[in-house]
Amino acid sequence: MVYRKRMSEAACIGLIAGALTLTSCSSPGGKPAEQVAPAAMTQGDRVARGEYLVKVIGCGDCHTPGSFSGAPDASRWLSGTEYGWQGPWGTTYGPNLTPDSTGLATWTEEDIVRALKQGTRKDGTPILPPMPWPWFSNLTPEDAQAIAAYLKSIPAVAHKVPAKVPPGKPAAGSTIVFPPPQPWDRPAAPPK
Repeated sequence: MVYRKRMSEAACIGLIAGALTLTSCSSPGGKPAEQVAPAAMTQGDRVARGEYLVKVIGCGDCHTPGSFSGAPDASRWLSGTEYGWQGPWGTTYGPNLTPDSTGLATWTEEDIVRALKQGTRKDGTPILPPMPWPWFSNLTPEDAQAIAAYLKSIPAVAHKVPAKVPPGKPAAGSTIVFPPPQPWDRPAAPPK
């Protein structure tokens, strides 16, 4: 009899624990938490989220002078670099992401979101390596919009980076060279 009483008590405790678990995973309206719309972000919240994402993602690594020397220049944050990235696509440079006329001044937040999510510039041309836009295409719309809001809010810095150099043409200045890929890493289609 004592055994049955303990089993009944254990079953009751299990049911209560299960009910508490289900209740804690629901919102006050009874919907699962992931279906409840998040509170609307203020513009300040969106810019702060964008700053956080830009720093965590590492945008400054390729878009801030001094980063490759181990001393990023905070006064020229995200103003582009003159280090060239050379590979089968030619040589490309980390562009100016500030809201200056030499950067993103004429870009709307929607243009920036499209660049992040679809890998195309404002004029519709593709963004070339080493920009990892295929990974950024997985950003939530809210996070991509937050990055765009942040980029439009930072101080403008005038700096025109060198133009893309076509494949096979020499690039001036410092370059980071990607050698031709081994068979396993060759792309299915040539880069544009």
